Amino acid sequence: MTTAREQPPARLATGTRIHPTAVIDPQAELGVDVVVGPYAIVGAGVELGDRTEVGGGAQIRGLTRVGTENRVFPQALIGFDPQDLKYHGEATRLEIGDGNHFRELCTVHRGTEFGGGVTTIGHCNLFMAYSHVAHDCNVGSNVILVNNATLGGHVAVADFATVGAFSSVHQFCRVGTHAYIGGYSVLTRDVAPFMKTVGMKPACYGVNRIGLKRRDFEPPSLAALEAAYRLLVRSRLPPNKALERLRETHQGDPQVAILIDFVASSARGVILDAPGRGGQRGGGER
Repeated sequence: MTTAREQPPARLATGTRIHPTAVIDPQAELGVDVVVGPYAIVGAGVELGDRTEVGGGAQIRGLTRVGTENRVFPQALIGFDPQDLKYHGEATRLEIGDGNHFRELCTVHRGTEFGGGVTTIGHCNLFMAYSHVAHDCNVGSNVILVNNATLGGHVAVADFATVGAFSSVHQFCRVGTHAYIGGYSVLTRDVAPFMKTVGMKPACYGVNRIGLKRRDFEPPSLAALEAAYRLLVRSRLPPNKALERLRETHQGDPQVAILIDFVASSARGVILDAPGRGGQRGGGER
């Protein structure tokens, strides 16, 4: 590795600014108008897209491709080896889209050979301080991981989901689109789309109305999702019977169709417990 002042000038694209104390590997590729702050490290195999900013002390390693206009804040660690004992140095990757913010001390790891070899992150996500994205995760777009939120390996998080502070999602779980997970929750089963799921023994607290209104969901869709919630969570029907009833009554609403497909396809079960009610009613065609 060489410091920025030792780099051949031809390696720096137009407008790119690198602090003299930063360390840029000769095999890294930097786009136009990239900014790398003091004591930051960009390793071999890293590709930084145009107008991406890497803050002081941040490190980006491995076969990591970062799209355009991303911000990596100070001390964030991106693209390091997976925390998996099965990993033995295989050439695995991390793919990051555009417009993401990785706040201070956030960590994101590359994939494993067992899990397909790649961790993927979409566009316009916010990963707050100390949040963690483990190996082989698939994070969509417009997702928020609040401070100290943790995704175990192989987790899939769909677009517009929010994972609250200090919450953890167990490996191989799915978080549905527009789902809201409250702070300090422990999720060992799938989290239903469009719903609020909260708790160390989590329950489903209804439709994520505030989030959906902010995203301009129409009143008919909100009403259809409310009716679906009552059937799946409040009716006390077994999940397979609730799904059967829901298929008969949802009248083609596209959001309810997404909810039905998510629950029906769950391998781990979906958190459909009502607040204050014991037991586990989660998911699937069971």
